[in-house]
Amino acid sequence: MAAEREKEETLIPSSDYLASGIHIGTQQKTGDMKRFIYQARSDGLYLLDIRQMDERLRRAAKFLANYDPKTILVVAAREYGHQPVKMFAEVTGAAANVERFIPGTLTNPDSAHFVEPAVLIVTDPMTDEQALREAVSIGIPIVALCDANNSTANIDLIIPTNNKGRKALATVYWLLAREMLRERYRREGKEDKFTFTYTAEDFEATL
Repeated sequence: MAAEREKEETLIPSSDYLASGIHIGTQQKTGDMKRFIYQARSDGLYLLDIRQMDERLRRAAKFLANYDPKTILVVAAREYGHQPVKMFAEVTGAAANVERFIPGTLTNPDSAHFVEPAVLIVTDPMTDEQALREAVSIGIPIVALCDANNSTANIDLIIPTNNKGRKALATVYWLLAREMLRERYRREGKEDKFTFTYTAEDFEATL
């Protein structure tokens, strides 16, 4: 029974996931994201599966823990993604690129903005399309927060989530940062010393 309970546990209580709106998708869905949708509401909004979301967050955190944080680039053109991304970068040591992504940032060595990350995290494959396209061209892995209406072409690791809501974005980046750092402590045999004092509110964009 204990093993069964452990298997059922999520990173935060399901009620907290629901309160953040992290599961509330769009009124459009793509064939790519169909497997992550568990039902449609009466108002037409598609709801994302919290269990799959939770499992993908864990998987992404373990994957990202393989990299030197300085080589992880996180991008967010979407306004509500700016603060969560900047906090994720501050807490983990990753690099952040918010607002406009300058063309050539990943592909033009002569650009003043040129960087050479080892892995890219995009907040929305639609609004961060330029960064996504450049990451594909240089062949680095891509982790993406994907809503019900997103295409997942060229994405290596999908995190199904509401990637538009203020609280939802804060929650997903807060959890991703926490679990990535926890995994690094675990691998160093220091899990008992791991502390994380930040809250989801610390990652939340102000209105």
